[in-house]
Amino acid sequence: MENPIVVYRGTFIESTHNIHVAVVNGKGEVLYSYGDPGRMTFPRSSMKPFQAVAVVETGAADRFQYEEADLSLICASHSGEHFHRSRVMNILSRTHLEETALQCGTHIPRDMESYNELVRSGGELTPVFSNCSGKHSGMLTAVVHMGEDVDSYREVTHPHQQRILDVIEDVCGYPKDQIEISVDGCGVPVHRLPLKHAAMGFARLAQPFAWSEGERPRALERIREAMTKHPEMVGGTDRFDTDLMKAFNGRIAAKAGAEGVQCLGDVETGLGIAIKVEDGNARAVSVATMEVLKQLGIGDEHIYQQLSEYVNTPVLNARKDRIGHIKANFQLAAGERILTGS
Repeated sequence: MENPIVVYRGTFIESTHNIHVAVVNGKGEVLYSYGDPGRMTFPRSSMKPFQAVAVVETGAADRFQYEEADLSLICASHSGEHFHRSRVMNILSRTHLEETALQCGTHIPRDMESYNELVRSGGELTPVFSNCSGKHSGMLTAVVHMGEDVDSYREVTHPHQQRILDVIEDVCGYPKDQIEISVDGCGVPVHRLPLKHAAMGFARLAQPFAWSEGERPRALERIREAMTKHPEMVGGTDRFDTDLMKAFNGRIAAKAGAEGVQCLGDVETGLGIAIKVEDGNARAVSVATMEVLKQLGIGDEHIYQQLSEYVNTPVLNARKDRIGHIKANFQLAAGERILTGS
């Protein structure tokens, strides 16, 4: 049995992770794959760039004077750093909404210094610390602009969620009556579709005008440019999405999703890539992603040196000693071959 991602403790294999990979062009043709490229998947937060399309297309982003960094932030799963939180609050202020309008829930932010400052000050966690507060602020912007009900904005029947569903159907090339809906970690609808269709969406994000003409590709280009010019908003300090986009300097648009999902679009080749770790463990994601890029010939040795901690991710103990590593061990197949028993 092939083990595509291998976790070593010392020189011994301790754990393995299975993965699925789809590499497609803007037509949705599977050029390379591993595992099952048609695996039905919730791409989770990887769909945020397409959720942001509805904010642009309604005219809300222009009316409320979105800067590029604002547009990048509404695509984010951010770390809750000060510059993330202050920008979310600034977006809300433009719509004359309070933080209490955010229905994303609360959790401890990835940025522990921000959390420690909050604890030292005697404060309590509020929704702006949520990694999805940027996305929710964007949704609220569109809802206010359209004069729609604010309190129900996250319900699947809300007009804005239906606009998002229409965008995903179009950009990912998958009929909306076949898109299965559940609830994401932040309370909004999440969309289940084949992995290769998520990859198609990112191929079209990478080269939108090779796919279509009109307002939608213009919105996609605007979103992609915002993400790649302000990658710190998409993730944050020491985050894979951010560091990957910085290293590729505008060539790659990247967005991770929970439960071991990673999607990318390559501006130069027009390829879309979607990866799903079968057991949902995020530690396998960056290693798998960097191996896919390497096999596709995307990037050079200088870039791989910059991203070396993601290529061969260290396993650390509580003392921060390196006591193992995570390694890729797979080969992409041409076309849509499904590997069995892997």
